[in-house]
Amino acid sequence: FREVAGEFERPVILFSGGKDSIVMLHLALKAFAPAAIPFSLLHVDTGHNFPEVIEYRDRTVEKHSLRLHVASVQDYIDRGVLRERPDGTRNPLQTVPLTEKIQSEKFDAVFGGGRRDEEKARAKERVFSLRDEFSQWDPRRQRPELWQLYNGRHAPGEHVRVFPLSNWTELDVWQYIAREGIELPEIYFAHQREVFQRAGMWLTAGEWGGPKAGETVEKRQVRYRTVGDMSCTGAVDSDATTLDAVIAEIAASRLTERGATRADDKLSEAAMEDRKREGYF
Repeated sequence: FREVAGEFERPVILFSGGKDSIVMLHLALKAFAPAAIPFSLLHVDTGHNFPEVIEYRDRTVEKHSLRLHVASVQDYIDRGVLRERPDGTRNPLQTVPLTEKIQSEKFDAVFGGGRRDEEKARAKERVFSLRDEFSQWDPRRQRPELWQLYNGRHAPGEHVRVFPLSNWTELDVWQYIAREGIELPEIYFAHQREVFQRAGMWLTAGEWGGPKAGETVEKRQVRYRTVGDMSCTGAVDSDATTLDAVIAEIAASRLTERGATRADDKLSEAAMEDRKREGYF
């Protein structure tokens, strides 16, 4: 965080209110304490976010007196720039609002909470990941990062995505949350929720178009391992109501959080890599 502050002119932190971006913000606050962090926040709002997460996002921004930029997918749909997908998911629609916001605000470094253990395309990322003038990612242009030395050089119009949590695991994130006593949105812990099953996942009903005919809503005790667009983020059956219980559950799991609960990553074998090449997180 300090290296980016010293090397770049207009960095920004991607902040969704999910656990990874919460940990990333916590690290940034520690890096510059007692001063304020020299970055603003950016959230790409799909319009189908979990209300608990949006409430947490706004409360955090107010608590730390931060500046929040919001790029709204709904605005792009209303203007006819983007079209709703037949399946109702808006996660793949985030790329255009994100890249246009980066270009219009002239952000030259963008912090993301991606981790290499999440998905095979993210495993190809460096900590400093160069994006071209169209915000596109080319894995062949990745730079070596020997001895944790990072190269932030970029041409005008290009920017660098920065992933401070690259080498963390999901378990590392939860253990850090427990050690630091970080508050999280309640949906990360087991609770009663009305859900329905689709493609082996428990999804939350909502204005995005679920459930369809034949999909039955039932009340179950679930929690979320990751949060995103409600249309493609599944819950898991869980009794983990405390941090210790969540950590024990994660330690025993053999499925990554995205592999178990993110329908947008199952659209194709290379769904994440295709989106990343276009400018996605």
